Order: sequence, then structure tokens, then C-alpha cells
Amino acid sequence: MSSDVLPEALLDHIRDLHSGPDRGYHGWTHPLALLALLPEVEDQLTDALAVRCAILLHDAIYEPRRADNETRSAELARELLHGVIAQASLDRTIALIEATKAHAIPANLSPDDAADMAIFLDMDLSILAASEEAFDAYEAGVRHEYREVPDTLFRAGRAAILESFLDRDRLYMSPWGLERFESGARLNLRRSINALRSG
Repeated sequence: MSSDVLPEALLDHIRDLHSGPDRGYHGWTHPLALLALLPEVEDQLTDALAVRCAILLHDAIYEPRRADNETRSAELARELLHGVIAQASLDRTIALIEATKAHAIPANLSPDDAADMAIFLDMDLSILAASEEAFDAYEAGVRHEYREVPDTLFRAGRAAILESFLDRDRLYMSPWGLERFESGARLNLRRSINALRSG
């Protein structure tokens, strides 16, 4: 993202928020990977700025053993972006970040906002359809973030999470995401579940 969208000092601060020894997958490379997808979909977005800001800040606060990371990241985004971007875009940014908690689209959104949210949430899950090497690095990053959990417990819990994804009728909500990621994600999920269950 260029400095004419957000001040350079703010971008530096956001990047710093994604650093630290506890971060595995959820480091600075995650928002960068999502930003790299933006050119594919930018012309489909009603509020591309809100999506950009949500990409940058949706994991600004990430503590694996807490259940309120999304809410805290949304509150931080409100604080950092107040007066920096238009209020309408800020409100959409907050809504996008909060939606990452359940990865579901609220029923009360306008069609345009719902379409933007579907694309953003699909971008957030794009790692599931990455190459085998990138997906395995993602899984290793997640393992690092839960390194205090004994291996047997982690394998069982992680397999259950991935199986819950696989049980969905569709992993991706937008036409773009469905075509771009669905089949590759299912292959990676099956492969990872087999490895986790086999020990």
C-alpha cells in the first residue's frame, strides 16, 4: 500500500504490530499476501479502501489463546484510522475485521457491503489453497503459535478444525473465491488432516 493511502508512519506502526516471537503464520507476511491478491478483485469492490485497511489490521492484535482478538483488532483499527480515512470507510473496515471472528456475513448488510465482505473473507482463507509448500509453512506457523500445546492434543484439535472446514458445502463465499480457491483448498485440507490423524 502506498503512502498516499495511509501515512507512512502509520504503516510502519501497523507492520510493527505484526512482529514478535509469538507470531507464526499471523505475522506481517499474512497481510502482504492478501494485499497481493487485491489487483485481482479491486475492480469488483465497492469500498476498496475499507478492504485494504481491514487486510492490514484484522490481525493487528493476535494472541492465540484469547477469544477476543478480532474485537480488539477492530477497536484498535477504529483508534488508528479515526480522522485518517472517511467515516463510512472506517465503519466498513470495522465490520470487515469483526466478521473474521465467525467468517460469516451478517444479514443486515447492503448487497454491496456483503459482496465486499465475501471477497475479503475469501482472501483471508486463500492460504488454504496455496501450493503444498506454502500450505505446509502455514501449518508450521500455526503450530508455532500453539507450541505450548502437547503434540497429541494439538494434532487432534487441529484436525477437528480442518475437518470442520472440509464439512462446509463451500469454503468460499464469492464467485471469485469459489473459482480461485475451492478445489485447491479441499486438496490441502484432506492432505493435512490425513497427516495429523496418522501422527
